[in-house]
Amino acid sequence: MHKWTRRGFISTGIIAGGGLIVGVTLPLGHRAPGLAHLVTTEGETLVNAWVKLGSDNMATVIVPHSEMGQGAQTALSQMLADEMDLDWNMVRFEEAPAVSEYANYALGKGFILGNVDIPKVLVPAVDGLFLIASKTLGLQVTGGSASVRATGVLGMRVAGAAAREMLQSAAADAWQVPVNEITTENSHLVHQPSSRRATYAEFATAAAEITPSSTPKFKDPSEFKIMGQKVQRHDIPSKVDGSAKFAMDVQLPDMLYATVQRAPVFNGRIAQLDDSAARKVAGVVDVVKLPGGEDSDGLLGYNQNGDAVAVVANGYWQAQQGLRQLTVQWDNTGNESVTSESIFEQFNRDLTARKGRETDTVQGDVDKASTGAARLVEADYRVPFLAHACMEPLNATAHVSEGHCEIWVGCQNPLGFRDVVADELGFDADNVTVHNLFMGGGFGRKANPDYAIQAALVSAKVGRPVQLIWSREEDIRQDFYRPAVQSRFRAALGENGELLSWENTYVDKHEPIEAPLIPYSVAAQDIGHVASPTHVPFGPWRSVDHSQHGFFIESFIDELATAARTDPYEYRATLLKDKPRHLAVLQKAATEANWHSQLAEGRGRGIAIHESFGSLVAQVVEVTVTEGKVSVDRVVVAVDAGFAVSPDGLTAQIESGVVYGLTAALYGEISIADGAVAQSNFHDYQALRMADAPLIETHIINSGETWGGAGEPGTPVIAPALANAVFDATGIRVRQLPLKNYDLDYRIEETGEVA
Repeated sequence: MHKWTRRGFISTGIIAGGGLIVGVTLPLGHRAPGLAHLVTTEGETLVNAWVKLGSDNMATVIVPHSEMGQGAQTALSQMLADEMDLDWNMVRFEEAPAVSEYANYALGKGFILGNVDIPKVLVPAVDGLFLIASKTLGLQVTGGSASVRATGVLGMRVAGAAAREMLQSAAADAWQVPVNEITTENSHLVHQPSSRRATYAEFATAAAEITPSSTPKFKDPSEFKIMGQKVQRHDIPSKVDGSAKFAMDVQLPDMLYATVQRAPVFNGRIAQLDDSAARKVAGVVDVVKLPGGEDSDGLLGYNQNGDAVAVVANGYWQAQQGLRQLTVQWDNTGNESVTSESIFEQFNRDLTARKGRETDTVQGDVDKASTGAARLVEADYRVPFLAHACMEPLNATAHVSEGHCEIWVGCQNPLGFRDVVADELGFDADNVTVHNLFMGGGFGRKANPDYAIQAALVSAKVGRPVQLIWSREEDIRQDFYRPAVQSRFRAALGENGELLSWENTYVDKHEPIEAPLIPYSVAAQDIGHVASPTHVPFGPWRSVDHSQHGFFIESFIDELATAARTDPYEYRATLLKDKPRHLAVLQKAATEANWHSQLAEGRGRGIAIHESFGSLVAQVVEVTVTEGKVSVDRVVVAVDAGFAVSPDGLTAQIESGVVYGLTAALYGEISIADGAVAQSNFHDYQALRMADAPLIETHIINSGETWGGAGEPGTPVIAPALANAVFDATGIRVRQLPLKNYDLDYRIEETGEVA
């Protein structure tokens, strides 16, 4: 299957020189008539691609995003419902089917164009172009905190406002009155001069014959009735009463179970397999070799990390017992001697050599600024590999029969999964049906289809439905990890502690490109990177490179504040004086945390701020260090996402990001020994428990700026705020994570020097 990269998409001439070029007119047109058979049942009318009306006036929002606990499907429904003037009690949602016609062009448009202002006359053609591209890419991704800021703004709001205008036009035509006299409220059309009132359902069929506008008139925020309000999430009741369906809940007639083992050293191949003992285990039906494969050229490329062996049985436990009886000899990959220590030694060599260094940004003259400095401050920071460790281990159920494959899975890109599974089976994509269900966490891991491919291949081999379940050990040891990174800093300070220059070189550039850039006003900057690849597979992890660079930047700026003998909050505020939005968020966090109040001996307070995915987050962390143990007592958060569509949802996602980031900062470490991952389960890859979770206070600022994301921006800030709090409490500067590796059982006396 041909895939496009983001770079390749841009280079085709769609975007050039900062302007928009449309080579051919490809308007979306009226898609509903061709889509209705995919999403409607008797008594339902598809008004436009994203909303249908029932004869009972119930509106169903069709959402092209997965639900993995983040509440995106509810927030997106709010956006469409508000623009359409729906009665929220008469709104429900369903996930868009994994078919090309429901590729998420709004997400692709937001990903490529961002906030580019497109002339109205060109919008239909641009949307049509992105629909074609999104179909080619198999784009139905949930990730990157893009649901609200891309799909919501460019898709759901447009669909809701367009549907409202279509219904108004249909009513005006039927009642023979000017369309500007038709108003809408609570899923009803109203013509006040004649006292006529009708449900949306009464005009659904007539409205569905009208081509929707690509540029309908949006409501002003002052007119919002559902956006910005607390509403009940529609996915919660079923999760509370147990009726929610996850992939592991699927049961099919004649279904078998399977579990897998991959080469311990990534990309290993099977040299020899003795499965005789495994086949003798009661209940074992078959042993299947799964060849490793790779396709990493596309926007959503994947890598299967080498060969695997699956044991298929009448039950999962029996499959596990069979797996333990396998004797597998794996070939030598050449990476069997690699360790975490050797990887960081490599990073250090490459940072020192600076061979092939590429630049992210340069301004001013850092060498000149350093020459005239009163003081130079240098520091290296590093973070380890991290696994995703979703609560729900990877699993998928597949049934391959008579040239068709049906898959039940929880994933972050159902359309993309369909396409790659079809490729692996040699099927036409139309012969693969994906049923996407709720996920027990995703965090980027479930955007990679390797586990669905395995389920399909095993089912094809045994000729029966198969539910494949990864063990927790396999989940930890065969992840696509957040990369380990080392970052080197050098800064020049003036006589009064003013920041004259900022120099930073780190290993390995990943996404997003802006992650290592700083918000602070520094005249001389030189930020760049060197390549230092490893054999450890990597993939998107919550907040991607922001999670590493947020820690690096906000820890080092704290060091500079200490070197300048200045309060860390005040130091940041001075450097942000020309960025009022940043400054407002920083001030809000500091004020709510009562920053300047005194803390008892052994307690500390740290602050950090970071911008990611269009949102600004500042956090203040309070800790207590007793007998070497760190207790995180309180986290105060200020967040500016432009506008909080779902305040409860935004708060929940920020708090979730804090907890996820705390787990990583306190405990998270995937270490490499003999080329393989040393950890295997939660006993040696620890997670934050409820008893150790801090009080989290979240304060939302609706600045009215461009709307940003919610799921990821809370994570990058917590590690540096925590590390800075530990320094405040102990005098120990944390330059490497996780904190569990530190001896904190003493306090360095305050000297004003960098510890």
